[in-house]
Amino acid sequence: MTSTDVVDGGDFAPAQYSGLFGVPGGEDRSPQLQWTGAPETAKSFVVSVYDPEAPTPSGFWHWMVVDIPAGTSELPSGITELPGNAWTVKNDARAAQFIGSAPPAGAVDHYAISVQALDIASVTELGIDAEATPAFVSFNILSHVVARGVITAIGRQ
Repeated sequence: MTSTDVVDGGDFAPAQYSGLFGVPGGEDRSPQLQWTGAPETAKSFVVSVYDPEAPTPSGFWHWMVVDIPAGTSELPSGITELPGNAWTVKNDARAAQFIGSAPPAGAVDHYAISVQALDIASVTELGIDAEATPAFVSFNILSHVVARGVITAIGRQ
């Protein structure tokens, strides 16, 4: 997995910070992501952004898109129209959109940006619907993941 917006181990660009959470210059713009090498058994993809260091006992899910068709290999920056039957799971702010980085002042958080290839075409096959949380989706897809790519981005204030 690669991105034109963030390098593995590098800082998020200002566009990937959260204006909704009050970060000056933040745009809540999802990063561009591209992936290759998915196995032939991949029937769909899940993309997510998770901050395990957020100041909560369970971290913070910033974004999750599910049911990305198997033929897809890229999501553009700031995507608004998802491919095929893909849909956005409500994040931990309960919004079905990308929420950018917003670590507390003085903090440095590491964000796991991942793409997971699944052996199922839709998470609805697992009984997952629009009210599911990213943690619930992650738990239920675990046995269906056939490949995974991760970029770690850094957010700091």
